[in-house]
Amino acid sequence: MSDRKPTPDFLSEVSYNPQDCEQRNYSDAQPGDEEERRCAWKIPSLQELEEILHSATRSCDHYNEVWPNLYLGDMFMSHNKFGLWQLGITHVLNAAHGKLCCQGSDDFYGTTVKYYGVPANDLPTFDLSAFFYPAAEFIQQVLTSGGKVFVHCAVGVSRSAALVLAYLMIHHHHSLLSATQLVQQKRWIFPNRGFLKQLIALDQKLQEKVQNEQRAT
Repeated sequence: MSDRKPTPDFLSEVSYNPQDCEQRNYSDAQPGDEEERRCAWKIPSLQELEEILHSATRSCDHYNEVWPNLYLGDMFMSHNKFGLWQLGITHVLNAAHGKLCCQGSDDFYGTTVKYYGVPANDLPTFDLSAFFYPAAEFIQQVLTSGGKVFVHCAVGVSRSAALVLAYLMIHHHHSLLSATQLVQQKRWIFPNRGFLKQLIALDQKLQEKVQNEQRAT
């Protein structure tokens, strides 16, 4: 199933610095393109972010590789141990740990897969930001050691997607807009409003960190 809406007009009016950057589309950014991300760093409002999310193609795949060796998906795939084995998954991050619909433990996966559980509720009032850095560190350790990680929650569009976005922002220096559009090329996502606000706050903190580092040099 797909439902693509027109790209929001404001995306073509993002505040690029004309002295430093050529106008480019966010979706042209590639992993490791530091210049692209630096030029495209604009803090979105909640409304702008939701417009971007609404404009993407909607799909219902059980999993998608959204970054090299980083898979984002749903609980159906998380229960498919043979399918995970076929993908070469070495680690699983369950963003719905402890929920009845989402099995997950070291015992469930055995010795071949390392498990990490985040006991998040998919509610706007839940503070997922407390898990942004621990989850990002888990993912980073997997990928730098040559492993493959499957990140999931119940449906794979809110809790787990928010953690993947935070990972790309923290460890790969993507802005929130850049990370969102990068993941959207592979999978439809839509974190709830509370998570989006927390990601915007993270975006602001990371941008301030970059600005402070630039002033110090």
